Amino acid sequence: MSRHADRQALAREFGATDIVTERGDEGVARIKELADGLGAHSVIEAVGTQESMMQAIRSARPGGHVGYVGVSHDVELPGMELFFSEIHLHGGPAPVRRFLPELIDLIWKREIDPGKVFDLTLPLDQAAEGYRAMDERRAIKALLTV
Repeated sequence: MSRHADRQALAREFGATDIVTERGDEGVARIKELADGLGAHSVIEAVGTQESMMQAIRSARPGGHVGYVGVSHDVELPGMELFFSEIHLHGGPAPVRRFLPELIDLIWKREIDPGKVFDLTLPLDQAAEGYRAMDERRAIKALLTV
């Protein structure tokens, strides 16, 4: 899901076949329409707001999985809805160190190119500007150099 052309282009480059630009109930309806009326098998929630978490949960099909890596601050979860729809929640900070050896191997083999997501390079002492650029959607990801 994205309303930003640069992020849509990147998603397509990584293999996305459909882009949902709608939000809220309209976004959920569009996802269900694309997924046989049932919803997605798996949803990744990476924003961490109440609205984005609810949209992720309601976009998953019964028995589906929602993985969340966004920092959720006081997000209320609909317990009964999760229970009766048998939606599985998986969350926590991204375990980068666990996957680092495998990821480095894939990078060296040129099977993946992580550089595609970095569209802003700044020195480490400008980290605050990098975060601001990402927050204001002027950058997808900032790469900080030492």
